[in-house]
Amino acid sequence: MGDEATSKTGATQSQLLKLAIEMGPLVVFFVVNARAGIFWGTGVFMVAVSASLIASRFMFGRIPVMPLISGVCVLVFGGLTLYLQDDHFIKIKPTIVNALFAGALFVGLLMGHSLLKVVFGEVFRLNEDGWRKLTLRWACFFTLLAVLNEVVWRTVSTDTWVSFKVFAIMPLTMVFALSQIGLLRAHEIPAD
Repeated sequence: MGDEATSKTGATQSQLLKLAIEMGPLVVFFVVNARAGIFWGTGVFMVAVSASLIASRFMFGRIPVMPLISGVCVLVFGGLTLYLQDDHFIKIKPTIVNALFAGALFVGLLMGHSLLKVVFGEVFRLNEDGWRKLTLRWACFFTLLAVLNEVVWRTVSTDTWVSFKVFAIMPLTMVFALSQIGLLRAHEIPAD
């Protein structure tokens, strides 16, 4: 009983550490933007994202696919933002990343594959119907995030957009992920 509790505590701590490593750069971006503006915020964001990817590699032995793709996009679009001194590039980065994720998931489904199963197959044990439903839901959610980012960055100030990324997108994503627990339970393959 004690070993099981220790194992669960270790897993929870590991998940919290992963969350901190992945969310840390966004919080840094928010703070630096508020104090020094979007260009300083973008530069520090790029450094923080690079550090988080390196930390993931050393602490967990690998870099998860989604943070890696997002990190590469931060470096590309952040670099364009700084080089051209045009904040539009960092603002469209979430649109492009979410559209890429949605597109990949939709194309995978059209080809009869659940790409989420490839990414999360070690974490969740679901039947094929469950993987298909989960993939479709996440593809639709990523599409919503892409559209939402486009509407927000085009209609509000830069500071409001940065706050939106931290205080709206992250909570929305967490609420959406938690709302999928019922689907995960309904389609879970029992352990042997």
